[in-house]
Amino acid sequence: MKSTVENLSPTRVRLAVEVPFDELKPSLDSAYKKIGSSVRVPGFRPGKVPNRIIDQRVGRAAVLEEAVNDALPGIYTNAVRENGIKALGQPEIDVTHLDDNVALAFTAEVDVRPEIEVPELSTLAVSVDDVEVTDADVDEQVDELRARFGTLKGVERAVESGDFVSIDLKAEVDGAEIEGGSTSGLSYQVGAGDLIDGLDDVLVGMSAGDSKQFSTKLAQGPQAGSESQITVTVGSVKERELPDADDEFAQLASEFDTVSELKDDLRTRLGRVRALEQGSQARDKILEQLIDTIEFPLPASAIDSEVELRTHDVIHSLGHDDALFEQFLEREGKTREEFDAEIREGAEKSVKAQFILDAIAEKEEVGVGDAELTEYLVRQAQRYRMSPQEFANQIMEGGNLPAMMADVRRNKALAVAMNAATVTDASGNKVDLEALSAQDLSAYDEAVEAVEDDIDEDELSDIVGDES
Repeated sequence: MKSTVENLSPTRVRLAVEVPFDELKPSLDSAYKKIGSSVRVPGFRPGKVPNRIIDQRVGRAAVLEEAVNDALPGIYTNAVRENGIKALGQPEIDVTHLDDNVALAFTAEVDVRPEIEVPELSTLAVSVDDVEVTDADVDEQVDELRARFGTLKGVERAVESGDFVSIDLKAEVDGAEIEGGSTSGLSYQVGAGDLIDGLDDVLVGMSAGDSKQFSTKLAQGPQAGSESQITVTVGSVKERELPDADDEFAQLASEFDTVSELKDDLRTRLGRVRALEQGSQARDKILEQLIDTIEFPLPASAIDSEVELRTHDVIHSLGHDDALFEQFLEREGKTREEFDAEIREGAEKSVKAQFILDAIAEKEEVGVGDAELTEYLVRQAQRYRMSPQEFANQIMEGGNLPAMMADVRRNKALAVAMNAATVTDASGNKVDLEALSAQDLSAYDEAVEAVEDDIDEDELSDIVGDES
């Protein structure tokens, strides 16, 4: 096999390959066997038809076409490997010459990984927020614990924000009740803001037995975006009574005997959360600095693939319904052109980050061990509320194991960059992130979110490990 490489651009090459016909013999034999099994010739059993008879009945050209289609992927792969081409995506192959019993020649155009000059990672420097836990932060967590153990008590007064109400709802568009748009006895906390736009403002000041009507745009359903008239009727009003923040409450809500001990524990764990937030902030800022300072051309095919993936995710979430997509754009206040531009901008940034982290991983000789891959898989399974085995089966069946390994490798490359960078807090103190970056960085945000939403030591240890 002979091959030459022509650089069409910094991110695209044309590979010209010439192969002696003898190298096609295995594929040619396979082609005769495949075609022969489907050809019915009197006097011959299926699969036993001689090659010369196949040539007469089907044509030598059809056999050659089948053989070339079978051989091309392997020949192309070998040529790419021999020339050290870092190919991306599928090539555009053009057979330029096929001389029976002499030679096969073809060209293959394909995008390639750009050459990236990785700077000295020790030159990276970012600033992050201070780790600070105030008395107000601790008191807020205590109040959240008190709310969990609070009791609801009926009141004979007008509704106030924070109250719990039982309500009946009826939705109409142009005087006609919407199918499935009514409900009775719905329990709702006033001020939550997660039910119907404008509902909280209407409820405040109402009393049990009162009804009111207001207009709002529907956010979901077949008539999303339509102006709707909502009738709300209050059935009952309750307020939450909170237990006193005393030693008795501490014993009820935790393993501690005094509220002082409980607060000390909350302060300690909130401090760990702030440290995790520092790590997350440092990660984001370091990656942003790498993206902003390293310049290289981006392969068009990689951008287009990422754009297609992101667009598909949005459209798929809307059931591939054009009307719902138009309503989605209206709610977001965007035109289709603005949506496409935003998707492309995000895709370019994501692809650039991936190339940079791959380059760092290659320069620093970052590898991925079986234990690291397993740990990542287990954590992702927890995130999607699946068993590790079920999640692993889906990954294998979808052929996504290489992509998962690439994610782990990039996370490790970013951890290397974090360890090498100079990170200081807002007060000018140097921040040591080595202990944090030893964990998979993808766990940072999950841990922060879990702890901020619900201070639960068992849940925290599942995510970031028991540090006590």
